[in-house]
Amino acid sequence: MSRELTDRDRWLIQQVQPMIREKGLMFVGLDVIGDYITEINVTSPTCVREIDDQRGTNIAGLLLDAIKRRLA
Repeated sequence: MSRELTDRDRWLIQQVQPMIREKGLMFVGLDVIGDYITEINVTSPTCVREIDDQRGTNIAGLLLDAIKRRLA
């Protein structure tokens, strides 16, 4: 089940975001157990469909738009 990000989640993202950007990665999944990142998925982040279904979002569409902008 998807949930809103917590302040701790946002802090964790801030810690790894520079490295992710430095490597040119545009779409990664962070596995968090408790208060710690246990894995950074760069080859097959999952749960996009589940999150879209639960939140009414379009993550794949947003990702493709971002890729198009970067390639333009």
